[in-house]
Amino acid sequence: QVQLVESGGGLVQAGGSLRLSCAASGRTFSNCAMGWFRQAPGKEREFVGAILWTGGSTWYTDSVKGRFTISRDSSKNTMYLQMNSLKPEDTAVYYCAATLPATGLVITSTRSYRYWGQGTQVTVSS
Repeated sequence: QVQLVESGGGLVQAGGSLRLSCAASGRTFSNCAMGWFRQAPGKEREFVGAILWTGGSTWYTDSVKGRFTISRDSSKNTMYLQMNSLKPEDTAVYYCAATLPATGLVITSTRSYRYWGQGTQVTVSS
């Protein structure tokens, strides 16, 4: 059974940093994409960024480029989201997700992801 477990959320002041972790188990993720999404109250879940497990290529939504960095540690089957220069508008529940092995996926779409974590709250105070 595949499980994704996020951790590292919390309350931070604007301008601060947090690092989220997503520990994956139950399968290997070769040729999969793993992504971070977030959902603020009253809003749809939105794409934050993604990484190809094999090769490590990354993508980010424009609003986090230059502030957020996604990485992975294959030996630990864990993905990370380093968030710097946090803003109040970054406040949301952050979810990690993983696709099945495939090509041609639209990695910005929630529909491309087969597995989801339970989410971790990030709150940025002004």
